[in-house]
Amino acid sequence: MAKTHIRLQDLSLSYTSTPLITKLNITVSSGQCAVIVGENGRGKTTLLRALAREFPPSAGEILTHGTVAIAHQHMPAGDLSVGEICDEAIRDSKNALEELERAGALLETNTAHALDGYQQALDAAEVLDAWNAEHRLEKALRSFGAITDRSRALSELSIGQRYRVRLACLIGGDADILLLDEPTNHLDRGALNYLTEAITSHKGVVLVVSHDQALIKDVADFIIDIDSTPDGLPRIYHEGFDSYRRQRSALLETWRQDYAAAQTAQQQLQEDLEHARQRVNSSWKPPKGTGKHTRASRAAGVVQALKRAQDALDNKALDVPPAPAPLLLPTLKVRPDKPMVDFSDLFVPHRLRLPGSHSVLSGDKIVITGDNGAGKSTLIEVLSGALTPASGSVANHARTGVLGQESLVGEVPSIARDHAVKWGLLSVEESRFALQEFSIGHRRRLDLAMSLAGNPELLLLDEPSNHLSMHLVSALTEWLDKTTAAVIMVTHDRQLLRDTAHWRHIELKS
Repeated sequence: MAKTHIRLQDLSLSYTSTPLITKLNITVSSGQCAVIVGENGRGKTTLLRALAREFPPSAGEILTHGTVAIAHQHMPAGDLSVGEICDEAIRDSKNALEELERAGALLETNTAHALDGYQQALDAAEVLDAWNAEHRLEKALRSFGAITDRSRALSELSIGQRYRVRLACLIGGDADILLLDEPTNHLDRGALNYLTEAITSHKGVVLVVSHDQALIKDVADFIIDIDSTPDGLPRIYHEGFDSYRRQRSALLETWRQDYAAAQTAQQQLQEDLEHARQRVNSSWKPPKGTGKHTRASRAAGVVQALKRAQDALDNKALDVPPAPAPLLLPTLKVRPDKPMVDFSDLFVPHRLRLPGSHSVLSGDKIVITGDNGAGKSTLIEVLSGALTPASGSVANHARTGVLGQESLVGEVPSIARDHAVKWGLLSVEESRFALQEFSIGHRRRLDLAMSLAGNPELLLLDEPSNHLSMHLVSALTEWLDKTTAAVIMVTHDRQLLRDTAHWRHIELKS
């Protein structure tokens, strides 16, 4: 029997009329994990949807051997219960055990056909390890901190809770090929460690879309980079994350140099053309005493020179596309040592308990950590004034920008689009998208622009790396470290925690 694999042959994808991916060729085999990286809106989620047969390719082929399951970034609630999606995740195992039981009953006939049928049913159950299916699923639910009450309706759960249930169903389920879209969102430290172990030990194929540098370093056998390139083709890197970062940086540097050289050459040709035009204009006014024949000859030569300059410009089109724009976030001007927010002995029933007194000044950088359910997002709500604690005190003295954990963007103010372009968060073309055309990552970038638009003195950031590309997260981390504004940040992102290890840390207890 052929091993589990997925093969892409000249795969191209487009959204509406916009090309996303062109001629992607790769094979991922049993025991391998491929990580898909790229800027927001480049088509990472669309690629996973195509692999799950939810989105049609514009060209090329997708060949799979094995069953496929996908965990989307956002799981709709629908009318299902936790138990119903759990049952679906291990349905193949349950069916295999039922078939084995039927085949066992037929053994009493003592026929060769019955014996062959039993052996086939036994083989199928063994391949799935069907006897341990319920145990695997229950372990995954508990390891991800997911709801284990099978009677709970998905509509009663938060976005994060629904995602953890779905992720547990994939990891603990029967599928051979796992497609995971930003799986580290909504996970705490213990769940992140379990996810890493589950991916590396999966006997089938795993394809992951992720910005989480720590996860990529730990699980990637190779990296599929669908970011923009000079020739428009994706790149595949086989030598680990650090090698990918070096090669990508070198590609961008060469690309920018080539584009600058092409612009210089284009400008020189434009200047040559303008000079030729000026000569044509002046050729009709030769010095006094010039003969008629000489005037005509001179005019013809100058016209020919103009034609040659125009042809040279036409034949030397700018054949190098512009490289991606760098991130240029604003400089927030805040007076040194200005009081930002004071809070003490905060308590919200069933959600948050933070004893002690805390004062935050301009320039202070604080990371809030803790397991899921410890009250990190609740603390952000309290400090922003969106939630009043049952006891304790909060005094906010600052202009405050808030970035929530999930996008709440409805109609996008034009100022947010303008700022997003100005700061390199969106291209001019992307800023003109209708709301429904924005990817989750695009909406997250708009959220970030809106949180910065009011020139805040205090930034409250809840999982700021969620849904953002790792290149943007790296640039954002560097900017946060240098800004004179105060920053209070909630994160589980392991690389972000490493990069902010020198910040002040407050750990909340469940």
